[in-house]
This record gives sequence, C-alpha cells and structure tokens, in this order.
Amino acid sequence: MQLSIIGSGHVGLVSGLCFAEKGHTVLCVDHDAAKIKKLKAGKVTFHEPHMQELLTKHIAAKTISFSTDTKDAVDFGAAIFVCVSTPSMPDGNVDMRYFEAVSRDIAEHISEYRVIVEKSTVPIKTSSHMRANIERYLTREVDFDVASNPEFLREGQAIDDTLNPDRIVCGVTSHKAARVMQEVYAPFTAPLLMTTIQSAELIKLASNAFLATRLSFINAISRICELGGANIQEVAEGMGLDKRIGKHFLSAGIGYGGSCFPKDVSGMYHVSKALGYDFELLGEVQRVNEDQWQHFLARLEDTLWVLNGKTIALWGLAFKPDTDDIREAPALKIANALIAKGAKVVGYDPAANENAKGEVPDIHTVESALEACKDADALMICTEWSEFADVDLAEVKSALRVPVIFDGRNQLDPDTVKAAGFHSVSVGR
Repeated sequence: MQLSIIGSGHVGLVSGLCFAEKGHTVLCVDHDAAKIKKLKAGKVTFHEPHMQELLTKHIAAKTISFSTDTKDAVDFGAAIFVCVSTPSMPDGNVDMRYFEAVSRDIAEHISEYRVIVEKSTVPIKTSSHMRANIERYLTREVDFDVASNPEFLREGQAIDDTLNPDRIVCGVTSHKAARVMQEVYAPFTAPLLMTTIQSAELIKLASNAFLATRLSFINAISRICELGGANIQEVAEGMGLDKRIGKHFLSAGIGYGGSCFPKDVSGMYHVSKALGYDFELLGEVQRVNEDQWQHFLARLEDTLWVLNGKTIALWGLAFKPDTDDIREAPALKIANALIAKGAKVVGYDPAANENAKGEVPDIHTVESALEACKDADALMICTEWSEFADVDLAEVKSALRVPVIFDGRNQLDPDTVKAAGFHSVSVGR
C-alpha cells in the first residue's frame, strides 16, 4: 500500500520507517529542505535507537522516499498521515497553525479519494475543523475522509513501540475510511480499536495526562518520604505489587519533560476548560512537576551554601535516556537556574550535548562523564543513561573537587555511594 507522511520529525519519520518495515511503500514530506536533503543522503536527523539501520535499509530497497512538496504526498498515498508539530503556546493552548496550513495545502492538490489521518497529538474536535478547512479551500469536487490515529511511541523506544504496539486506535466516520485503516494496519498484530474520531483524539491526551499524574503523584510521595524517613523505592515497590496499580511510572525523580507530557497535560487542561470543565487535578500535576526540580536544586544550594562561583557537573541533559530530545528537560531548567545564580555548569550527555548547547549557550559541554566532574564542587545526575549506573565511583571521587553527588534519578545505590566516601543526596530516600 502507498502511504504518505507529512512532517518528518520524530513521529513522522519513525512512522514512515516502520510502515516501510511492515511492507508498505512510503513517501515522507517536510518543508525543511535541509532535513530532506540529509534524509535523502541516508542520514538520520535525530537520535533514536535502530533508526539509522531502518533508514539505510529502506532507502536501498526504495520502500521509502522523501520530498519537500505537499502535492507529492497528496498524489502518492491512499492515506495521508499528518505528523506536523503541535507545540504549546505561551497560554498553554495548542498551536494548530501547522495543521491548518497542511489542510489548506491538501485541499489545493487533492484530486481523488484520500483518507487524511491525524497522527500528531491534537485537541478534541480538531478533525471537524480540519474537514471544514479542507472543504473551504477545495479547488475541485472530490470525496475524502478525515481519520484520527494517535501515536503512542516512547522516545528512546520509538521503533519498537511502533512496530510492536500494545494497541492501535483509529477514529473514523465512514466504513470506507475504516477499510483503508484496516488495510494500513493489516501487517500489525496488536488489537485494532475503531472509535469515533473524537474518542481517538481524546485517548492520546487522556493517556499521557494519566501517566503524568502518576509521575507527579509518586514525586509528591517522595517528598513525604524525605520528611518522614521512608524510602520511596520501597514504597513504590509495595504499591506496584498491587495488581490494580502496577509498577509502571512509579519512579520518583526531578520531574518529567519531553515533547508529550508537558504539552499534553497543558493541552488537556485547556481543552477541558474550553469545553466547560475545570480539570483542577491537572493543574496540580503541572505544579508538582515544576516544583520537583526546584526542590532538588534548593537541596543542592542548602548543601553548598553559596552557588555563585561553584562548578556543578550535570550528567544527562536530554529529558530521558536514549534520545537527544531536550524539550522541557529538567536538566536544562536546573542548568539555567544554576547559571543565573552564578555557577559554572559543565554538562555531559551521550546524545544531547549539541542540542543542549543550542538551548543553554552558557553551559560547558564535554565528551565524557568523568571530564564533566573535573574540579567540580558537586555532581548532579539528571538523566538515567545506563552508562552512569556503571561508573567507577573512585574515579568520580578523584575527579571532583568535593565528593558530593545529587542523584536526581535514584540511579545509584545510596549505601554504595556513601561507602565510597561521598555526601549523597537522592530523591525520597
């Protein structure tokens, strides 16, 4: 089956490669000419495990190709997946300008039946706005359907999540569109849930808002653990053994980040308010998340007394391991706050150094974890890359000016760290 992808960012490129891997022929379109040039040359545009292998494989097999022209996408695919950015605006609402622009482009070029699929995370009722916009700008009489097919990929595990999803959700309004979506996903083995478009649009937002709520809940419990002398990891394990609760998303830390949770929680809150329901719980989820990294920074300042003139090593700059995505990363919020207080920040991340430097120009990035520690007054672990768990603590101690470790992801065993001669601070332990 021929499929088109409009928007070749994280969702679009991963989806396109995985559709090709499942036997479809895919055209990916993006208006960023530099990005398309790089992809045509067989080079990935962001870090994601296994993506380079798939790109190389499917360019060679001619099962994926790239263009900068939306008309090519409209002409090529029986289904057109819209994967453009939907960023948050300053007031917390979702910026839909790129979706609106794509719908006008599609209207200008569509000449035969197509299913136009929302793949990006969008507010409820986006489909009705999209259909109305396409109808408004159509240049000829043509039949089409709009469908919703939200992605549930996790950065760092996006390829596996897309190839082996735990569910596939398709929101449709006609049997014709349903048949097209069934054909798209025929090579997949996951349960296929057909819903109304409005339900599909809400499922993704509700899922991410719920997971973010779990994270903020366990982070709030970690604060109680610190005050009451409990161990958050023991508490989380005891909670997770309850089958009604489960163990997932019960790891306390310095807060969530990335392109999904912050945007989707905010989007869900504002969409609910626009519909007439004040979802106060999600406002508190956001507050707890923001307070978590600030609390951890305050504990560092309390330990070091004065941050001005100090050198702080940061391990991990991406919002999570196995990605170079720094959007809403707690590490960069901490870095900015430290720099504002007069500290020198030396950061290291296996994948996100370059991106972090672009976002925080005053951060000093280095090429190894140990190099970051050289003559630093404290080490803060902000992202749980696996290499940090295997570090030689004796070498770390030798590199630091002062043996202080602030483990913001509870990655190291606190007894081992203390036995190695460090002053150790972690989350909820």
